[in-house]
Amino acid sequence: MSEGADVMLAISRFRDVGAGFAAEAATVVEFWRERPGCLGVDVVRNLDDPDLWAIVSRWENVGAYRRSFNGFDAKVILTPVLSRAIDEPSAYLPPQDLGDNIPRRG
Repeated sequence: MSEGADVMLAISRFRDVGAGFAAEAATVVEFWRERPGCLGVDVVRNLDDPDLWAIVSRWENVGAYRRSFNGFDAKVILTPVLSRAIDEPSAYLPPQDLGDNIPRRG
């Protein structure tokens, strides 16, 4: 990420996903690659723990990422896969772009 760029990285990790996960994750990749502001998205598997997978995506900005969840198609394609992700924060910005990081409270 270059200096001054507001590129956002999203990392959704998955554990013990089952044999069909690669195909399911491929639908997310295909959908997100077509969304405005998506700079790239990959499905990766951990080198040391074969039960740990991740979908890693890069976005022009936070707004583009959040808008990718809008609409019926997003709910049908993204929800069945991403709802199975490990429950942890998944959005990242370069420290110089983040500013004071004040967590949201639910």
